Amino acid sequence: MDNSLLVSLSQQLASFRAMDVIANNIANVSTPGFKREAAKFEEYVAQVRPAEGQTGMQSVSFVKDAGILRDLSQGNMTVTDAPYDLAINGKGYFVIQTPQGERYTRDGHFSLDQNGQVVTPNGHPVMGDGGAITVTPDDGNIQFGADGTVSGRTGQLGKLRVVDFANPRLLVKEGANLYSAPPGQPATAAQSVQVAQGMLEGSNVAPVIEISHMIEVMRAYEATASLTKSQEDLLRQAIDRLGQTPY
Repeated sequence: MDNSLLVSLSQQLASFRAMDVIANNIANVSTPGFKREAAKFEEYVAQVRPAEGQTGMQSVSFVKDAGILRDLSQGNMTVTDAPYDLAINGKGYFVIQTPQGERYTRDGHFSLDQNGQVVTPNGHPVMGDGGAITVTPDDGNIQFGADGTVSGRTGQLGKLRVVDFANPRLLVKEGANLYSAPPGQPATAAQSVQVAQGMLEGSNVAPVIEISHMIEVMRAYEATASLTKSQEDLLRQAIDRLGQTPY
């Protein structure tokens, strides 16, 4: 295949990847604690044999997918007045116990299950320093302090585990707004954070910005597709003329 077509194909694949990431951001604009992402690309330079009229090896630049860059800036706080809605002000994550092990989230939309445990919408327990946070009917109205302490009528029931990581961008998405920590990234107690009860941290996605990025990607794709079509037309014309050449 002609190098120009390969370069165009790499650009089209990059546009497809960028559009996929943007669409996911827009789909999660109302997801509590969601962090927007951006596709990251690098230039990949390959050495190819010279074409007719060229001398020496030639450099051709392709687009290489270099992964995803996550924006960790804090979203806006929204008052819900729900007693088990919690938001973290600062750098940190709630600890969630799942069948696959501990997971981490900024989404504090919690509730009580039938056993009196504070759980996520998927039923996974929210962890405190001594295990899952459990509430009984005798505890009355539950209060979450700024330091994560959980108190009721009978006294202190526990303290939420709020953790942080040396490099939070290395956390791996696991679905349901949960993250897992890769090897070598131990969870440590978060510093200088406050837990706010009756509030939720919103997504940090700005829909207007995402739509503008979507338009830019679409224009780039259309320009590349037009270049590909031009190259294909030239190739077709060359084949037609070659076929008309007398032997």
